[in-house]
Amino acid sequence: MTTIRTAMVLAAGLGQRMRPLTDHMPKPMVEVAGRPLIDHVLDRLEAAGVETVVVNLHWQADVLERHLTGRARPRIVLSDERGELLETGGGIRRALPRLGPGPFFTINADTLWIEGIRPNLAALAAGFDPARMDLRLLLAPTAGSVGYEGRGDFLMDGDGRLAARLGAQVAPFVFAGAAVMTAEIFRDTPEGAFSLNRLFFRAAEAGRLHGMRMEGVWMHVGTPEAIGEAEDAIRRSKD
Repeated sequence: MTTIRTAMVLAAGLGQRMRPLTDHMPKPMVEVAGRPLIDHVLDRLEAAGVETVVVNLHWQADVLERHLTGRARPRIVLSDERGELLETGGGIRRALPRLGPGPFFTINADTLWIEGIRPNLAALAAGFDPARMDLRLLLAPTAGSVGYEGRGDFLMDGDGRLAARLGAQVAPFVFAGAAVMTAEIFRDTPEGAFSLNRLFFRAAEAGRLHGMRMEGVWMHVGTPEAIGEAEDAIRRSKD
């Protein structure tokens, strides 16, 4: 079983689809069910045993930085991207010295789900095998996820290996915004901005991209209208 003590929270996006709420705050500070999105994420990481979390900053960085100073656990380390937005891959690459040599979580600051019987991050880590995998992604069903209307991202075989959706194809699984990976996969990547998708596709071609279907319900909170849908789903889960 893989024990993971560090994580990277990707919080530097511009949040353009969430405007006007993000005109004066970063998207991770948008509240759902009375709490900022990033606090939901940090709660999940704390519950999974993560001790140190690197959070990158760009849009309305001062707002997020002030908020995070009030968080005692997990320990927060800031990765400042005010001068240059590095995208998902470049942001993680810059933070690698702070994430340590072993496997670590990456998670989008706006990802949100209702847990099932077994906590998803613990299960994701438990099944990560670096001998067979470069990355292990948390996946949600394309059909039935709250607020999601896309065509999905991946197909998955019986061993958990993933293949990317092609063209107009509809895939059964969508990336739910959380993954386990190691620094090794960034070995040949460039400095500066690049998307994590580049590493997903490379790992898939090598048969080393794996996934896990999550338990519970994933909520895609991409627009102001989606906030109400997510809050309704959370409310129903507590009834």
